[in-house]
Amino acid sequence: MFEASVPNFELMRSDLWAEKMYAGSWITTGATLDVTDKATGETIGKVADATAADIADACARANAVAASWAAVAPSERADIIRRAGELMIEHKDEAVYWLVRETGSTRYKAEFEIAVTKDYFDHAANLLSAPWRTVIQDDAETLSYFERTPLGVVSVIGPFNWPLVLGLRAVAPALAAGNAVVLKPSSNTAVAGGLLLARLFEEAGLPAGVLSVVTGSGSAGAAMVRDPNVAMIAFTGSTGVGRDIGAAAGGELKRFALELGGKNPFVVLHDADIELAARAGAFATFLHQGQICIAVGLHIVHESVADAYAARLAELAREMKVGDPWREQVALGPIISERQRDHIHQMVQESVSEGAKVVEGGTYEGSFYRPTVVTNLGSSSRLVKEEVFGPIAPIVTFQDDEEALRLANGSGYGLAASIFGELGHAREIAKRVESGMVHVNDQPVKVDTRAPFGGVKASGNTTRIGTQHDLDEYTTARWVTEMKVTPTYTLSNS
Repeated sequence: MFEASVPNFELMRSDLWAEKMYAGSWITTGATLDVTDKATGETIGKVADATAADIADACARANAVAASWAAVAPSERADIIRRAGELMIEHKDEAVYWLVRETGSTRYKAEFEIAVTKDYFDHAANLLSAPWRTVIQDDAETLSYFERTPLGVVSVIGPFNWPLVLGLRAVAPALAAGNAVVLKPSSNTAVAGGLLLARLFEEAGLPAGVLSVVTGSGSAGAAMVRDPNVAMIAFTGSTGVGRDIGAAAGGELKRFALELGGKNPFVVLHDADIELAARAGAFATFLHQGQICIAVGLHIVHESVADAYAARLAELAREMKVGDPWREQVALGPIISERQRDHIHQMVQESVSEGAKVVEGGTYEGSFYRPTVVTNLGSSSRLVKEEVFGPIAPIVTFQDDEEALRLANGSGYGLAASIFGELGHAREIAKRVESGMVHVNDQPVKVDTRAPFGGVKASGNTTRIGTQHDLDEYTTARWVTEMKVTPTYTLSNS
């Protein structure tokens, strides 16, 4: 049996972080949460369970150091961020360990996530070479310009699915912009999504208090949203929770960035290459057990090729080995929790009771759910309308392009989309798809820091991640005028 070797822990020595959270120093809170191997349920560590008071202390500490961090030279901030990324690569085996065991990642997914995370470290550091001041007027009498200024304290609430990269892609640009950051990782992935980042930045020389990582339950995140020291909340997660955070933050007149769920359509036109489309569809549906916001959520296939597509997708699913990614070489690992596994299975069983056909899969053992292909779905099925966040490929058919577009745009979400077909034909369909990202003849699980990442409709509040949007997100613009010749003003009675 294949089994990866436990790394020689240097960065993540357990005596440094076990039963603790990070707030400029490693502190205990009196209560702990278990860190578990998602494949076996084995406890592989413990972290602090932060209270509301712990959250408040971390936010106050961040507020106290925010101005001094903003005053650090941009080049020095960039060096620290870049060094943290280099340290991650130097300790890659430790990062892989935690991503595989704590998140249920396959080794392929773990290494993919680490590579993308490194890109975001470098991207954030490179942001600091961009101009921060734009001159409007500079003559003998007037200097007028606008400049970027930090917000103060940014609260980041991370998800469980790709915890390292999805936490870092908010933390790093927020730090680059001169903000202090308080990160609350998911309680399911507190090490990979939180304490690992704390150790990287600590070793890279980030001043104490500029980054805090508070581990705990969901109520800890709610406390950060309400905290008066927090100027902005960046949240990645479900649309339902995102709506609640947006409502709470808006009530406090705080800035918020929401990167939410999706029901991402994968449209296969009659003139598509079925083999290539099926392989792309399988990859983007089943990677990391479908627990990806940009995973394919609905396969929309022209009726003339639907049987062939479904059969090939089922074949590919059947070939995929499911198991413990720490002990076996597998294509799919465990679902993050029993609750999520039961949610997935309930949706599949409900569709069957409504007349759907499970072509492949639809079963589980323990935390391992087989990659599943479902056809004969009605338009009102939850598998058609709702995000599943599991390894499920619902297939619906269409007769013409207008029907395909109605299906693609009908879920209420708008994160990512893929269109497969003859290039010109697919391009025309892509123009009319309501999504923040659309990929022609490619699958949607794509990330590029040079491109804006984000959705529309129920997939977010139009915030964008990557490119220069990150500077816009984590700073505010201030207009400044300096009068070299002081004007004389008279308020006339006329």
